[in-house]
Amino acid sequence: MIGRRQLIAGLGAVALPRAAMTQQPTLPVIGFLSPFSAEVSRAMVAEFYRGLKEAGYVDGQNVAIEFRWGNFQPVLPRLAADLAERRVNVIVAYGSVRAVLAAKFATSTIPIVFAGGYDPIKYGLVGSLNRPGGNITGLTFLSNEIAGKRLDLLSKLVPQVTTYGYLVGDQGAETEQELTNALLSAARALGRQVIVLECRNVNDFEPAFATLVQRQAGALVVGSFPLAFNHRAKILALATRHEIPAIYAQGHYAYEGGLMSYSGVAGVRQVAFYYVPQILKGAKPADLPVQQPTKFELVINLKTAKALGLTVPETLLATADKVIE
Repeated sequence: MIGRRQLIAGLGAVALPRAAMTQQPTLPVIGFLSPFSAEVSRAMVAEFYRGLKEAGYVDGQNVAIEFRWGNFQPVLPRLAADLAERRVNVIVAYGSVRAVLAAKFATSTIPIVFAGGYDPIKYGLVGSLNRPGGNITGLTFLSNEIAGKRLDLLSKLVPQVTTYGYLVGDQGAETEQELTNALLSAARALGRQVIVLECRNVNDFEPAFATLVQRQAGALVVGSFPLAFNHRAKILALATRHEIPAIYAQGHYAYEGGLMSYSGVAGVRQVAFYYVPQILKGAKPADLPVQQPTKFELVINLKTAKALGLTVPETLLATADKVIE
């Protein structure tokens, strides 16, 4: 004989809609906020996916990703608020300090992870690097500190050059202006002049190189900004065409034919591999220290140096982490 409880349970099971019986568990959601566009961020997004995969996460399988692109428009507060209303599990704010500040304003409870070349203490994002103290943590690239190092390394290769070009992104961004100021300060210390060449879209690259030639700049420092990275093939071709020695902010350039690069071995991939998985598993940003690159990689492409008629000093070769022959 069927008991009352069994009968009720059976009736409940029969009454359940088919959709409810087959419904899959809700995936954790990563919100990704950037002031840039999807187009210029292709390589960066690929690195983000790569880091997640190395940590065991695949979009659409065991995690979902909601991208919000600012497309270089003043819409970050609205996009951040949208992610907060969606109650995503974590917000990755990438590309500028404005993205992190927008996310911070939108929520004080959802974990936020940043990755960028700015001082998170200066902007009030964290209490300290070791003890962030709130709902924000992440990775700082210390770009200001290594901007001068790039100029110094290039000057060792072309000591006769007194005028350099500096290819930089939108100078309206405060962090870009900080990077420019850091490079100009290093140039003054070395007794060099720098021509700042602002590039806001891909059509700005050719005129920038034309200006370099016109003003007889003998070398070039290419800054770290997504537009340049995603169009690095064009920049490398222009540097080759005009025979301008250049140093770059990411190793990809040197491996793909650029003269040399100097960069911290870290990035959005590290955010995806380290911070995001821990937070999805329950870790609090307050307990995850802000990380900085502990290793910097100097890559020299001897083939390109030879094509430019340059002899790389043995002292510089000895400090290189990778020499491409």
